[in-house]
Amino acid sequence: MGLFERWLSVWVALAIAAGVALGSLFPPLFAGVAALEFAHVNLLVAVLIWVMIYPMMVQIDFAAVRDVGKRPRGLVLTLIVNWLIKPFTMALLGWLFFRLLFADWVDPQSAGEYIAGMILLGVAPCTAMVFVWSQLTRGDPNYTLVQVSVNDLIMVFAFAPLVSLLLGVSDIQVPWATLLLSVLLYVVLPLGAGVLTRQWLQRRAPEQLPQLLQRLKPWSILGLLGTVTLLFGLQADTLLSQPVTIVLIAIPLLVQTYGIFAVAYLAAWKLRLPHPIAAPACMIGTSNFFELAVAVAISLFGLHSGAALATVVGVLVEVPVMLSLVAFANRTRHWFPSTE
Repeated sequence: MGLFERWLSVWVALAIAAGVALGSLFPPLFAGVAALEFAHVNLLVAVLIWVMIYPMMVQIDFAAVRDVGKRPRGLVLTLIVNWLIKPFTMALLGWLFFRLLFADWVDPQSAGEYIAGMILLGVAPCTAMVFVWSQLTRGDPNYTLVQVSVNDLIMVFAFAPLVSLLLGVSDIQVPWATLLLSVLLYVVLPLGAGVLTRQWLQRRAPEQLPQLLQRLKPWSILGLLGTVTLLFGLQADTLLSQPVTIVLIAIPLLVQTYGIFAVAYLAAWKLRLPHPIAAPACMIGTSNFFELAVAVAISLFGLHSGAALATVVGVLVEVPVMLSLVAFANRTRHWFPSTE
């Protein structure tokens, strides 16, 4: 591991502190950055995430992607966790914490909105950041691509019915522009660029491919740090003005995240999945597609609603928590076989 990977938790902590400090000191600057969005997708965040994902996309070998169908267990595990477990446990935890445990501290209307925001996060499995978590755990890039693609396809058909069922509301308007633009920016474009880069090098100078991957590694981490700084800078005012509310929302989200990972990781261990497939499979089931969740929360409940706040807290909690899970997955690599 290089310097960036070895001390990644330290860099992320510094990026969080820098984001909050800069967001507090220069609010007009971050307000301008926040305005650079289309269909609830911040374009600068999209660029930084693209920088993170591109190095992994160069590793994609479509000849190997065709063989993923011969190893379906990791894909089945991801789908079961994402669509049959995670949405319902998120709804249950939201009700348990905000209707029972936190009932004395939160008024009923706000509690209902916080629960709604949590449900929106639970029904939106991650699209972009999974590639980063997969790379940090030395996951199989070909298998990760298939897992993300299948989840995105299912999300097109299952998101609105699940949200309607769990929120008890009808006529859910899925923000198709947000969904399609995110998939385009976070999957299609970097994948296309990665494939073209790989094919060009394989034709011209195949011996340079490993060198290119090594040179791109730091850029992936720098993209992650830039994203963290920007996200926390954009939400600095919320963090500083509502710290108690942020903590109350974060507690059930933390329980959900670690709980889902534990269930998925135990299942992967029982199935004897190889670690390069098991680790990304569990990361996909644990992280969230926050752009979609935020967009739907705003459209259903309003920009300043408790639901929108809950989805934003999900964004802020995700990166540090997922890094801790990456570290755990790397330390327990010996629990799993290295190959199928």
